[in-house]
Amino acid sequence: MIALASDHGGFEFKERTKALLDSLSLAWKDFGTDSDESVDYPDYAHAAAEAILRGECDRGIFICGTGIGISLAANRHAGIRAAACQIPEAARMSRLHNDANVLALGQRLIDWETAEGMIRIWLDTPFEGGRHERRIRKIEIE
Repeated sequence: MIALASDHGGFEFKERTKALLDSLSLAWKDFGTDSDESVDYPDYAHAAAEAILRGECDRGIFICGTGIGISLAANRHAGIRAAACQIPEAARMSRLHNDANVLALGQRLIDWETAEGMIRIWLDTPFEGGRHERRIRKIEIE
């Protein structure tokens, strides 16, 4: 199951992401927001990140105006590796080398076609493992 989260700046893309995931027969859970009314992105990032860490969801797609704020909030959780991506190659590499479990997008920075392409790439790209596993283990600070 894919955790979805957005603030008002990413609401439209979150709604479009639901339709995309439906077309791919992928289950999702929406952690909000429910409109384009101004809200605080950490509230939604934290709720969705916690669902991933509990095992309720496998991965997440989080969207705000730039993808930066919502990824910063998500990355405060040990075990979350949120990658704010603006180009398809970044989305691919975030999975291939970084095993990103959250894709963060910025609705104000990219068009929907780019976002959709990145979502598809990110969903289809496996973690390469190998030498990258060692690096992933070094991300968390105890």
